Amino acid sequence: MIVARGLTKTYGPKTAVDDLSFTVEPGRVTGFLGPNGAGKSTTMRMLLGLDRPTSGSATVNGRSYAASPAPLREVGALLEARALHPGRSARDHLRWLAASNGIPRARIDQVLDLVGLEAVADQRVGRFSLGMGQRLGIAVALLGDPPVVVLDEPVNGLDPEGIRWVRNLARELAGQGRTVLVSSHLMSEMALTADHLIVVGRGRMLADCSMSRFIADHAASYVRVRSPRTAEVETLLRQHGLDVDRQDVDRQDGELRVQGLDAAGIGELVGGAGLHLHELTLVQSSLEDAFMTLTADSVEYAAHQTETAGALR
Repeated sequence: MIVARGLTKTYGPKTAVDDLSFTVEPGRVTGFLGPNGAGKSTTMRMLLGLDRPTSGSATVNGRSYAASPAPLREVGALLEARALHPGRSARDHLRWLAASNGIPRARIDQVLDLVGLEAVADQRVGRFSLGMGQRLGIAVALLGDPPVVVLDEPVNGLDPEGIRWVRNLARELAGQGRTVLVSSHLMSEMALTADHLIVVGRGRMLADCSMSRFIADHAASYVRVRSPRTAEVETLLRQHGLDVDRQDVDRQDGELRVQGLDAAGIGELVGGAGLHLHELTLVQSSLEDAFMTLTADSVEYAAHQTETAGALR
């Protein structure tokens, strides 16, 4: 279990992390989300004793990570996958880490096989691709068979097969009762991986809840309705107190986005009035929609789509 209490980090006048308190519990994948500059990396470094908090505390399984006599047996972490000596082989990189933490040498071959690097284990890591470096970083994180695993952008540089493998790995580790914290900017992948979310913006806590609650609280589902008599359908739905947002207002068969009644109820209402429908679809909210809504005021570097497009012509 990871516990942060009042975690704060300042650099001169700038506050990178502002009084964060949360618990990462075992048995589930916790996603750690936030825009660039939100303080995610700084928080993760404080959890692992790489940065000292200005105030507050962070413990792993009840004690400071830095106080552990064999850190890799307590927490497996992937923060900077390319923080490797380019002249060492993958096997030698794992060998010295295993020796320094009292990990049996047999474990080296096990993790190399697990991450798919056994065929290139004796190659210099300076020749590795970005994806291969990521796999080696994950091998390091798993080397000590730790009860707590922290992964920062673990799918960076991986192909689709590798991305699916990391997703399944994270869920398998959580299923074994381990504590798993994963940070990623890929919302679609996080939606398939995480059970619980911690979302930060400008160093402050924005949300700490389950995936389903986060989406329900910050992005609304709606029913997409299309009809050859859009105006009449719109009037009918509004008369029954439904929230109707009309798209493509210049088209007779434009789309209506309806909230306040499920698809079956809308179909019965419209059909009872003798009107025809060409489409009746429930559009579920996405994690990306919810994330963008919640963090809209916390984005440090925001591009302006229209201006950017014009500048590229």
